[in-house]
Amino acid sequence: MALYAISDLHLAFNSDKPMGIFGEHWFKHDDKIKNNWLAKITDDDTVLIAGDISWSMKQDESRVDLDWIDSLPGRKIISKGNHDYWWTSISKLNKMYENTNFIQNNYFTYGDYAICGTRGWICEGTKGFSEQDEKIYKREQIRLELSLKTAKDAGYNKFICMIHYPPMNDKFDESGFIKILKKYNVEKVVYGHIHGPGLSKVFNGTKDGIEYIMTSCDYIDFDPVQIM
Repeated sequence: MALYAISDLHLAFNSDKPMGIFGEHWFKHDDKIKNNWLAKITDDDTVLIAGDISWSMKQDESRVDLDWIDSLPGRKIISKGNHDYWWTSISKLNKMYENTNFIQNNYFTYGDYAICGTRGWICEGTKGFSEQDEKIYKREQIRLELSLKTAKDAGYNKFICMIHYPPMNDKFDESGFIKILKKYNVEKVVYGHIHGPGLSKVFNGTKDGIEYIMTSCDYIDFDPVQIM
C-alpha cells in the first residue's frame, strides 16, 4: 500500500497539443508515464497527481485523458493545475470514477493521513506579482485552509498536501501557504508546475520540518516517485 506522486501529465489524447515541442524528452511522454507506472504501481497503491492533467478545455473533451488515468493501477487522487480548464463542479467530478478522486475544498485519506490541497498560485515576492495575483493568492490560501480544517474537524491530525504551484517564491521566502502548512503541522507537500530551465532552481527537500517534493513529469523523468 505505497503512496506515490507525479504531476503535470499534460495529456492530450483529444486535442492537438504534442508535448514534443517542449523538448525531445517529452516525445511520447504518455508512453513513458504508463510504462513506468505499470512497472511499479499496483491496485493496492495510491498515486497523488498534483495538477495540469489535461490540455482539454471542456470536461467532455477531457474524458479520454481522465479515463486513461483511471485505467492505470491504483487509487488516484487529483488536484487542479493552472491548465485544467476542463475542471468543473467537484461533486460532478467525484461521481465519475470509483478509484479516481478530485480535491477542492475537501480531503481524502491514505491510512491515518488526510490528503488535502488546492491549486495554489504564484507567491508574493515573485517578479511581476500584481494586484490580481494577490487576490488569487489570498483566495487559494482560503481554499488550502478549508481543505485542511475540514480534515482536522473530522479528527485527522496527520496531513499530506498537494499544491500545483510551488508554495514559495524563487527566493524560498515564507509565504501565506507555508504559514498555513506550518499551522496544521503538514508533513509532506507535493507540488509541480515548473518545467525546463526553472527546474534547476526548485526546492526539493525538507525545511522547517516540512518535506517538499517536486513532481513535475520532466523533473522526475516521467516516473512516479514513492513518497511513503
